[in-house]
Amino acid sequence: MRLFVQVPCLNEEATLPLVLESIPKEIPGIDEIHVLIIDDGSSDRTVEVARELGVEHFVFHTRNMGLARSFRDGVDYALQHGADIVVNTDGDNQYPQDRIADLVQPILTNDADIVIGDRQTKTIAHFSPFKKIMQTIGSKVVNFAAETDLPDAASGFRAYSREALYRLNVVTEFSYCMETIIQAGHKRMRIASVPVTTNPKTRESRLFKNIFEHMGRSGGAIMRSYIMFKPHVVFLGLAALFSLGAAIPFVRFLVLSILNVAGDHIQSLIFGAAMLTGALLSLALIVISDMLRTNRTLVEDQLERSKAWQYAPERQVDPNAVTLDDAVRHPSMMVSPPTSLTRAVRQNDDQAS
Repeated sequence: MRLFVQVPCLNEEATLPLVLESIPKEIPGIDEIHVLIIDDGSSDRTVEVARELGVEHFVFHTRNMGLARSFRDGVDYALQHGADIVVNTDGDNQYPQDRIADLVQPILTNDADIVIGDRQTKTIAHFSPFKKIMQTIGSKVVNFAAETDLPDAASGFRAYSREALYRLNVVTEFSYCMETIIQAGHKRMRIASVPVTTNPKTRESRLFKNIFEHMGRSGGAIMRSYIMFKPHVVFLGLAALFSLGAAIPFVRFLVLSILNVAGDHIQSLIFGAAMLTGALLSLALIVISDMLRTNRTLVEDQLERSKAWQYAPERQVDPNAVTLDDAVRHPSMMVSPPTSLTRAVRQNDDQAS
């Protein structure tokens, strides 16, 4: 059983040592533990610090690509190197890496496909009362959209089984956290939670400027993911709303006409016609979105099969084959995604031969 702990980093030279020293070296049921650093365009000594501390697995972004892209590229690298479980933590040492053994336990016992570290946000001292309330509301919204019951849907401290990663497809550019839960919920994956405590705050978040930006971008990601899986609920609701908006002026026009009230009341007909057009368009969107959902289901089924073929054991890379010496000898490894460290090494070896 091979575990990869991936750590997305953007200028984390100060906190990365704290993260790496707290990652367990041995876990019952796990044969190999590998640490993967995703350098998201750092301009400080993050990579050098990681190398000095013995990290041998890297994915490099030549510029900042964001958390979602870092997650996707890290997963791609880990699966190429035979990961059976992938744990995602943060480079700012927010999460308790010493609890990784507890995080992967439900996957090892085959009780879950995804495990999320519940930060117990109501107990976090450096969270303001407003942020605690928003975190609670956000989790409720995600649970509604995903049909799940998770206490901390926004937590990024997670463990994924290989099979779960085959079925998940991150398309957002902001954060993978909400999207993967909604996908997993609608794909009927087993999701478990493990209560954890967070470490003291080391810096402000670089993912967003303030809580309101986070709320707006997270809300957009949730809505997009929800529409992907339940478009009929959204567009049927809009159709009903527009139909009601059309019925009111039409009924008003009819009543006034029966009562022979002075005036032609043409404005009621115009407004009603506009609302009726909106209702018809919403009904048309239901048909179109349902066809797109069917097509997406078929495409995702083929993509899952492609991943199983791509990451098959005979095509995996030995985790110990890509070393720091390789990275030093081959500067072209500093590439933008989707080209990974492994692919860069392979290209250089092909050119040499």
